[in-house]
Amino acid sequence: MPQNSRSVKLPSTYSIVIPVYQNEENIPELLQQLERINNNLENSMEAVFVVDGSPDNSADKLATVLPTQNFRSKLITLSRNFGSFAAIKAGFNHAEGKFIGIMAADLQEPPELIIELFIILKTNEFDVAVGRRESRNDPFASSLASRFYWSTYRTFIQHEMPKGGVDIFATTRDVAIQLAKLNESNSSLVGLLMWIGFRRAEVPYIRLERVHGKSGWTTRKKIKYMMDSVFSFTSLPISIILFIGMIGTISTFAVSSVVFFSWLFGGISVPGYAAQMLVQLLSTGAILFALGVIGTYIWRIFENSKARPTAIVRSSERF
Repeated sequence: MPQNSRSVKLPSTYSIVIPVYQNEENIPELLQQLERINNNLENSMEAVFVVDGSPDNSADKLATVLPTQNFRSKLITLSRNFGSFAAIKAGFNHAEGKFIGIMAADLQEPPELIIELFIILKTNEFDVAVGRRESRNDPFASSLASRFYWSTYRTFIQHEMPKGGVDIFATTRDVAIQLAKLNESNSSLVGLLMWIGFRRAEVPYIRLERVHGKSGWTTRKKIKYMMDSVFSFTSLPISIILFIGMIGTISTFAVSSVVFFSWLFGGISVPGYAAQMLVQLLSTGAILFALGVIGTYIWRIFENSKARPTAIVRSSERF
């Protein structure tokens, strides 16, 4: 793996993990921004590029130019496209810094923001620092869809999620290790970041307009991300089924009572009508309620299968 040649290789204080997918055109400007960041961080930064099965020439281009840069760097190439979640976790496993940040290669987050996040972590008052998107210089339709998406996410899945979602964050090495330990498939890295807790700070910023290329964050991926988040972090679908089953059981029991007493007092003269209605009404509500109960047990099995720790220790002291 190509690396910078330095006479003295001190351990990096800051690591920036950068997942790369269809970002070939952004690489020259990205490297310039990383050079600026490294200068502001007293030349103690390393950049960990993770090429996530990108179909363009991002990997070859990075392999050519990284040895000429003035900052430490690593180039990790995945065997295929596994998704940004898996790419970032792979970057965690190769990052050596005391503080580890995540930065998108499309440069839609201001590069100076990662510096601010690292400065916050260096105070030792916080373990996680995230960028809270206040607004975005994107097309109106895209901006509207994003606001609706994250508003729905906050309302029904994770209330602690910042309003604009999280695209950039930095953590201490301990937090990054905890995240890497959560070996879940079909999950959300940001969702897990919110789940593990720790002391968290938020920094507002304005998302920049993408200059080069087209985002790989397609509608299909957004829908999959939402579904992964729903089924990984909330029992809401099961609760809805259980609630509908309970309401349905009560409602059908009331209607069945009306049908039964109408038949009993001669209000229904059609042979077999009352029996058929009673069977259909009572069975429908009972089936929905039973599905809710069974789903609750399955949810608990699923929760145990994820093997998340019951608690995470932030610090331990003895007196």
